Amino acid sequence: MRTESLQFLQRLVNTPSPSGQEVRGQRVWREYVGPFADETFSDAYGNTVAVLNKGGTPRVMLAAHADEIAMAVNYLDDDGYVYVRRLGGVDAAITKAQRVTIHTANGPVRGVVGNVAPHLMKEESDRKPPKIQDLFIDIGAPSRKEAAQLIRIGDPITLNDEFELLRNDLAVARAFDNRVGTFAVAEAMRLLRESKVKPRAEVCAVSNIMEEVGLLGARQIAYSLKPEVALVVDVTHATDYPTVSKTQHGDIRIGKGPALTHGGCNHPAVVARLEQIAKQQKIPLQHEAMSATSGTDTDVIFWTRGGIASALISLPNRYMHSPVEIVSLKDLEQIPRLLAGFALSVKPGESFTVKI
Repeated sequence: MRTESLQFLQRLVNTPSPSGQEVRGQRVWREYVGPFADETFSDAYGNTVAVLNKGGTPRVMLAAHADEIAMAVNYLDDDGYVYVRRLGGVDAAITKAQRVTIHTANGPVRGVVGNVAPHLMKEESDRKPPKIQDLFIDIGAPSRKEAAQLIRIGDPITLNDEFELLRNDLAVARAFDNRVGTFAVAEAMRLLRESKVKPRAEVCAVSNIMEEVGLLGARQIAYSLKPEVALVVDVTHATDYPTVSKTQHGDIRIGKGPALTHGGCNHPAVVARLEQIAKQQKIPLQHEAMSATSGTDTDVIFWTRGGIASALISLPNRYMHSPVEIVSLKDLEQIPRLLAGFALSVKPGESFTVKI
């Protein structure tokens, strides 16, 4: 991967962006993508947009969500321990015994999620997985009064795990879901800016908010931008490790390229164009099916304003919603190429409709 791109990815992933508190990550994204765009702007809640070839037609939206799963301060007990509320799909069982940062108006406060030593639990033969309300954070404060001087109810909390390279072009981080998506749409804008052939469509790269708590930012920005076509980038479950059922969840492997989703909200004409571009550029694709929903922003973008032709491109991700998500950087590099190729293929005034 290009050195500057890798540095951007690392900075983006390491910048805390809990749902509803994405502004720090959005600043990192906007600073990087700005030089490749004609203009950038943000809306009332922080959805951030970079525009290239403004006034072109049709309008193509390249979208990914900026937020990561997290927790929030919910209660302080008399002894200064902090109890939490979930922001998105946090797994309470793997959150125990983790180091965390509570993000306050006065700066970060460090803490640890408490974990009872196994020596003290030997007599508990039937241990049940903890629930989110069972978790407590120790910030070293001896009382509620002292804890309340440092933090307040509602402050967001993130785990401290950060980006690392493993081997064979694999990387690990806590928040690839879905900073890899916002990275990909930003990189697509770079490729389009550097291309000798310029897009004739207007291209809007979007880093949208609050996907993990209800696909909320995508609803806002899709409505206000009114694109004719939308490509959504997110992660999907890699199923190439022990105990995962391929018969139930499909066969998606790290290192075999991005995955294209078929069915439901994925417009067949847009999917066909993506397959054509991938073939032309020799981009390996994997394929997955969906039933009622995709579980991504595509689900709400495609029905906005009577219907936006949409498709979902996903990066295979092992151990999703954990502090040790693993992705392939080679897979990731293919997605901006696919996005840019699609944008360049769109003809002035072209519409994507189902032939009846």
